[in-house]
Amino acid sequence: MFWRLVNGALFRQKGKMLMIAFTIALGASLATAMLNVMLDVGDKVNRELKTYGANINVIPKEASLLDDLYGVDEGSGVSDRYLQESEMGRLKTIFWAFNIVDFAPYLDAKIRMPESEDAIRLVGTWFANRLELPTGESLDTGIRNMKSWWTVDGEWLSDGDTDAAMVGRLLADRAGLSVGDRLSVSLGDKERNLTVKGIFDAGSEEDERVYVPLPIAQEMAGRAGLVTGVEVSALTTPDNELSRRAAQNPNSLSVKDWETWYCTAYVSAICYQIEEVLTDSVAKPIRQVAESEGAILEKTQLLMLLITVLSLAGAALGISNLVTASVMERSREIGLLKALGANNAPISWLVLTEILITGVIGGVIGYFVGLGFAQIIGQTVFDAAINIKPMVIPLVAILVFLVTLAGSIPSIRLLLSLRPAEVLHGR
Repeated sequence: MFWRLVNGALFRQKGKMLMIAFTIALGASLATAMLNVMLDVGDKVNRELKTYGANINVIPKEASLLDDLYGVDEGSGVSDRYLQESEMGRLKTIFWAFNIVDFAPYLDAKIRMPESEDAIRLVGTWFANRLELPTGESLDTGIRNMKSWWTVDGEWLSDGDTDAAMVGRLLADRAGLSVGDRLSVSLGDKERNLTVKGIFDAGSEEDERVYVPLPIAQEMAGRAGLVTGVEVSALTTPDNELSRRAAQNPNSLSVKDWETWYCTAYVSAICYQIEEVLTDSVAKPIRQVAESEGAILEKTQLLMLLITVLSLAGAALGISNLVTASVMERSREIGLLKALGANNAPISWLVLTEILITGVIGGVIGYFVGLGFAQIIGQTVFDAAINIKPMVIPLVAILVFLVTLAGSIPSIRLLLSLRPAEVLHGR
């Protein structure tokens, strides 16, 4: 009898039940899309932010000590300490190797130009170097990807160029240089003529530098196979209290905390692992970059969570109105059931069962529609597919149940207040 009443109610009120299912499907689809994106957005946001530069700087240990004690610029060459270019491939052998998105070594030197009375900073680096890794794999890495925001007139250099340079916009304007001009530079007793292949605008102090392939800088400085530092772009997890304690002194952690920290992609953990593989090195997070990434990620996830909550709240309000209208239309039927001896509990279960069946149908439809929404968001915002998270299924199921239940409460209260005599007399 119970299921006959449920079946009859569902088919008699097809219009309202379809509207309830549509409301639940809409809320479930938005919740599914936002939860999938929120759980997968960390790497996507980090990868987007990686196009704006490195978040870890690696320098020789002695250069770091001088910088800490006396404020000496690590690129000044005062420490006369260097890292080995041959060790760069080790960066892709650490525990978080897959989180190392890009890196580029650099060798700084102070040069002279006839067009300028002041010493100019020459930077030798990789532009798009094909690196053979110790694992047998190969990797294209360099500043061309790491500094993709640069505006370049002319062309980017290639690592095989032997007589070419890229000049910063401020330096080029001051020296009257254009693309294709010859540039004479000298370091000590060594002089070299380079062709200006490109003029870049970085919007920072880099606009006063000259960039050349690393072998040219090593030859002029007499530092074959050596670099003064490495810029590393890594995907990281936002800092918390554990990572901040570890950054101060990893040895102060308990064994359990140390393992948790080491096996989490905190910027301090990645820096620690880099120091393990590069001889006499100190890896320092670029705090303004690393902390900004964490803040942006947290705010993005908070925004998506807020959208999810608001969409579900809207669905609950819509369900409440629709179910209340349905109960009012069926007031005579409910009054008759009460007059025949039915008490409030089975009648409430009858209405809840009808709504929950409708909710399940709407929730299933909404889940699959939400997967489509997630992919649209991924392709539109991040230009990448969103990975579907299985844990979203039970989360959406629980949320749909709670929203349906919350939306039904006002109608159940109305149902409980109905008096058979009044309803059957049309009052």
